[in-house]
Amino acid sequence: MKLTIKTAGKPAKCDLLVYLVPEGGDPDVPASVDVPEEFLRKFDAKPRARRSTFALAGAAREVMLIGLGKLADLDAEAVRRAAAIAVKEAEARGAKSVHVDVPGLVAEALSAKKSDGAEIAGRAACEGALMAAYRYVSSKSAPDKAALGQITLAGPGKAFARGAEIGEALSAANAFTRDLQNGAGNVITPTALAKEAQKLAKKSPRVTAKVLDEATMRRMGMGLLLGVSQGSTEPAKLIHLVYKPKGPAKRRVALVGKGLTFDAGGYSLKGSAKMDEMRFDMSGGAAVLGAMHALTALDVPFEVHGVVPSSENLIDGNATKPGDVHTGMSGTTVEILNTDAEGRLILADALTYVAQKVKPDVVVDLATLTGAVIVGLGHEVSGMFTASDELRDALLDAGRASGEEVWPLPLLEAHREAMKGRSADLANIGPPSLGAGPSQGAAFLSHFVGDGCDWAHLDIAGTAWNTRDRDWVGGATGTGVGARLLVHYLLGLR
Repeated sequence: MKLTIKTAGKPAKCDLLVYLVPEGGDPDVPASVDVPEEFLRKFDAKPRARRSTFALAGAAREVMLIGLGKLADLDAEAVRRAAAIAVKEAEARGAKSVHVDVPGLVAEALSAKKSDGAEIAGRAACEGALMAAYRYVSSKSAPDKAALGQITLAGPGKAFARGAEIGEALSAANAFTRDLQNGAGNVITPTALAKEAQKLAKKSPRVTAKVLDEATMRRMGMGLLLGVSQGSTEPAKLIHLVYKPKGPAKRRVALVGKGLTFDAGGYSLKGSAKMDEMRFDMSGGAAVLGAMHALTALDVPFEVHGVVPSSENLIDGNATKPGDVHTGMSGTTVEILNTDAEGRLILADALTYVAQKVKPDVVVDLATLTGAVIVGLGHEVSGMFTASDELRDALLDAGRASGEEVWPLPLLEAHREAMKGRSADLANIGPPSLGAGPSQGAAFLSHFVGDGCDWAHLDIAGTAWNTRDRDWVGGATGTGVGARLLVHYLLGLR
């Protein structure tokens, strides 16, 4: 896909010319594009409303208006969705090129809420347009070729262009994340994830990669991660990417993602219905790698570590049995009461590794950890647990800015206490009387974070796949959730 960013003005020749129109605003169709007189009258510019016509003459074959809603309610998500609709409509028409015009009124409205509305508009428009054009075709022997090959975004000035450049990097990160998610379990293995991480390190001189194999993890005492992996013939990996800024780092941030490339549940076997979707259980790890992908193209003034523990959770004669006890890198023993509560185990050793080897100021982990979070929050919002109000508010802001919303859930001392084990220091699930499955998972992880750092846990089980269509993402396949959220968080961090 070829992307062109330009200042608003006379449109280039295109198959579909799109104007984003707020309520009360007049479509700024130039005199060089001749459309029927009635086309521009009384357009109801409510969010996502649309009207189209064939041009009588001029640069465009067809012209479309897409509504943004009231200026007072305008946010980045409205722009993102409108730009995505423009691309979807172009694809539906078999158009080879689409030109999307973002008026100055939009930038002004966004500036009332943030410092530079033109940059926000450029970022959101580019994200929406490019993510809407995403197609997963890697597993097809002869994929259909998309007709749409040119997207032009026009907006107010250099700030719009600067925002669009950021949006392009974030969209590429989302596509990279979704490609990893959507890959079959026999293709995207722990070894394959490690190779993708090593390829990322070659994209930028400021990114380095290290991969720990099972022998190294065994010497380091990572019995929880290895205990999950021991039922599989695929070797486990611990992936560690490091981004170094151009100047002195203001903070050290660690991003940790669950990389379970396939989860059958172990001896606590999952039902066969939809078990194929358990290839998505590595979505947290994919999001961390996606965020690091963005950092190969963007600059942030922080040292960022991306850590992904990766394994499979299968069954053979060596697999962990319910009731087994494993010892983590921290020295903590854990009684495995349910082998399908495995994500918290591999994350526990990864969090210990980060605490001991990285010593970050902030840790954010992401995992498709509990089905229970879907009961509470559905498929639109990720569950969030934070150790501080500052981190909670920063992630809430990043969620709103990226369109990947998060919502705070409770983590009480009662939850932490309930994770104490009978035959070991901890159990990997709490008693049924406790309930609150997402809080149980967060409570277990909290025992491994270490002292002296801020920490957040994001449960993305409901938002990683099988979501409703939001124009730029949605459907049965992976959403790429988390990658852009993390980068928006880093871009907003001070």
